[in-house]
This record gives sequence, structure tokens and C-alpha cells, in this order.
Amino acid sequence: MVIIENLYKSYRRGAQEVPVLRGISLNIAEGSHVALMGPSGSGKTTLLNLIAGIDRPDSGRLIVASTDITQLGEKEMARWRSDHIGFIFQFYNLMPVLTALENVELPLLLQGLNRRQRREHALLALELVGLTDRIHHYPRELSGGQQQRVAIARALVTDPLLIMADEPTGDLDKQSAKDVLDLMETLNLDFGKTVIMVTHDPKAAERARTVHHLDKGVLNDGGAP
Repeated sequence: MVIIENLYKSYRRGAQEVPVLRGISLNIAEGSHVALMGPSGSGKTTLLNLIAGIDRPDSGRLIVASTDITQLGEKEMARWRSDHIGFIFQFYNLMPVLTALENVELPLLLQGLNRRQRREHALLALELVGLTDRIHHYPRELSGGQQQRVAIARALVTDPLLIMADEPTGDLDKQSAKDVLDLMETLNLDFGKTVIMVTHDPKAAERARTVHHLDKGVLNDGGAP
């Protein structure tokens, strides 16, 4: 599903160039459930964003779902992300003026579906995360765990090949975090989704089947479970 070869990424801070990833090489098989761990500044989220096509590497090879995404233009990349990637953020990133149902419908606006089809897909995604009784609630009317489940439904609604999660339990209480991790495990095991998760939480990482550790932009393990 993911082939990474000798990947480098730096950012500029004023006149200084700050290296973030230094020659990362990694393969992730289809159907994997992978956790990326490491201290703050280790490059975890940068690597996740590169795999998701949100950012671009400076050099190296990056093939995701059989596509060399480093060769895509901006419009091609946007379409590719829409078709292949579902992204879950730590702080949900829901639109406060939209209901749960409307938030989940948003990614479908790029899919060429009519209003009825968008509604049907969004309702199914919300059913999968157990929120059919909250479809008309706004984010401010939902708990943190419920907001994250709406965000997961939004990530699922286009039926992506990969679910990318950046600290998905980082802002949740213990029970809500467990519920979200249970749901992600179900998506992986029952629906065959490839899940790649950045986390600081060892208990969250335990739910993955493979854990990779980054430190100072270097992958320093062989992906031991």
C-alpha cells in the first residue's frame, strides 16, 4: 500500500533550513494497522502528512496505492486525496456552523454525487460510528468523543483505502479514547482499511499490529509489534 524510499523533508525557519525527515525508508502492506511513535519533533506528523499527500517531500520515492504521488500536480493531488485518503485530526476539525450530517457530507462535494446520494452516504457513515441519533446536532452540542466519531465518519464517507489519524485520542477522556480505538480496530479488521496512526500514547499504540519509532527524523526500528 505504501512504499517509501530514502525520503527527506526540511522546513525553512527564517534563513535556517531545519531537517525533519532524514532518509526514511518504509513499506506498509495493504490492510496494516500501524502506529508511528516518537518524541515531539521526531517527524511523525510530517511523515503522516507526506503519505496523505498533504505535504510534499524534498526528495525520495513515495508510492501510495500504486501512485507515485510526488509526480502529481496540485489538482491531481487534491483529487487523489479525495479518492484514497480519510484523515482524522486530534482536534476534530469540524465546521462549527454545520451539523454532524453536514460535516460528514463535506468530502462528498468533490465526488460528483447529487444531494440525495451525499445524504445516503453520510447517513451510512454515521451509522457505522454509532451516531444516527446525533445527525442534526452541531459540534458544540456533542462531547469530545462524539465529535471525534463524526470526524471518523467524515474520513470514512468516501470509502478511502487509507485511514490516516494524527493523535486521534489525544484530546479525549479514557473511555472516549477506548471507543475511538475500538472503532479504528473495527475499520481495520472488519472493513479491511489500512490504518496509519500517529500517537504519543503507548496504550493507543498497543492496539496497532505494527509500531514504528521515529527519533530526530530517523526511523530507528524495524517495525516491531
